[in-house]
Amino acid sequence: MDGLGRFATFRRIALPLSRPALGALAIFTFLHSWNLCLEPIVFLSSPEKFTLPQALTQFVDAYGGPMWNVQLAAASMTALPVLVVFVVAQKQFVEGLAHTGLKG
Repeated sequence: MDGLGRFATFRRIALPLSRPALGALAIFTFLHSWNLCLEPIVFLSSPEKFTLPQALTQFVDAYGGPMWNVQLAAASMTALPVLVVFVVAQKQFVEGLAHTGLKG
């Protein structure tokens, strides 16, 4: 480790130790941004640009009532990306949660 700069020391020592915590943080950040409901309504002006949770409310019948079969099918399809992200990063997520209560 002699002769390494600050960035190389960080990259070889600190970053591998913090990988599980960074994986858990990435999953939580993705879930938070995926499930935003109020902010897109405030910032977006047209229904064509709505996020998926807001688009689910647009499935209504001729009388303005919800089309439950279409909404539930679309809700199950919008849950698939979240499940894929969790399956891909499951190892880092579990390790990050397991190391939170350990002492040095």
